[in-house]
Amino acid sequence: MTPDELASDMMMLDDWEDRYRYIIDLGRNLAPMDPAFHDDAHLVPGCISRVWLAASAEPGPDGPRLRLQADSDAHITKGLVAIALLLYDGRTATEIVDLDLDGFFERLDLGSHVSVNRRNGFYSMIATIRRHGRSLAAGEAIDSGSSAPGGTN
Repeated sequence: MTPDELASDMMMLDDWEDRYRYIIDLGRNLAPMDPAFHDDAHLVPGCISRVWLAASAEPGPDGPRLRLQADSDAHITKGLVAIALLLYDGRTATEIVDLDLDGFFERLDLGSHVSVNRRNGFYSMIATIRRHGRSLAAGEAIDSGSSAPGGTN
């Protein structure tokens, strides 16, 4: 699924209860994360729920691409994790930096329907992904462990 397809699917749902169910289904369909990454080193710092994020670099025809695995212990948060992976997994450093996340978040109208804690946690996860993107751009090794302990959303 592309970001445009996600936005189109979300906009077809008139009721926010249906959109929440859709976000939860995205989380349920998230590829399983390697259990070895369910540790404190891979927790994303943030808010309420726990989110684990692991990153690696993969060669691509136009330069290295960031590969991501992630998981959460909360249903809606896991759906937001799935959205983040849809937006960033497999992208080059330039694509990661150039993505208009705020515009996409508003396009889905998530800003007014996702709690402040979940929104802050989502942006904390994105900050971690962007940090990995900057490492990728600099040709540095990707340190998939988080730099700070905690949870998100």
